[in-house]
Amino acid sequence: MSSAELQQDYPRTEQDTLLDLACISIIHGIEHGQPFRVSLDTLPPSLAAKRASFVTLNTTGGQLRGCIGSLQAYRPLAEDVSQNAWAAAFRDPRFPPLQRQELDALDIHVSVLSEAEPVAFDSEQELLDCLRPGVDGLILEDNAARGTFLPSVWDSLPDPAQFLTHLKLKAGLPADYWSDSLRVLRYTTQSFGSASSAIRERLSVT
Repeated sequence: MSSAELQQDYPRTEQDTLLDLACISIIHGIEHGQPFRVSLDTLPPSLAAKRASFVTLNTTGGQLRGCIGSLQAYRPLAEDVSQNAWAAAFRDPRFPPLQRQELDALDIHVSVLSEAEPVAFDSEQELLDCLRPGVDGLILEDNAARGTFLPSVWDSLPDPAQFLTHLKLKAGLPADYWSDSLRVLRYTTQSFGSASSAIRERLSVT
């Protein structure tokens, strides 16, 4: 199996734990202005292992409300999810800090990333030909320019050429940009979500 394939399959109970931590961290941020500090002592080893994650916040209508994540594993997964959930709610520069009244319409999605691996190609067409729509998350880099798209972005950009063009734009590069120094890495994710009803349930017990 390629290193870009997610090796850990998180069962539903562990998914629920991560989603609960994300929810708790957002509520804690509203009440205390900082992310929730995770205790690893009671967590299974898989959630205490170092992994990278993204947390995406949407309104119940599907509108993006924040997305922050890590591309490299450098801290325990549970801590990474808690910190990224807080940052998505309060530190995404595209949005104002989340307000308590928005929680009733908030959906939380967690994506756990595999280790990214370089993609080998000699031309743009060769790169496009090896992409796997709906599967690959991509990181595009050239000098100081850098951008990433999660695999979920394929839902709105299903054509590989469109996907790559928009990724270039996100990285701050022209749509038709090409260079021999361009570097692309790919990763996969296991993604799962929690609807706003779960947040309302959590609010009722805090």
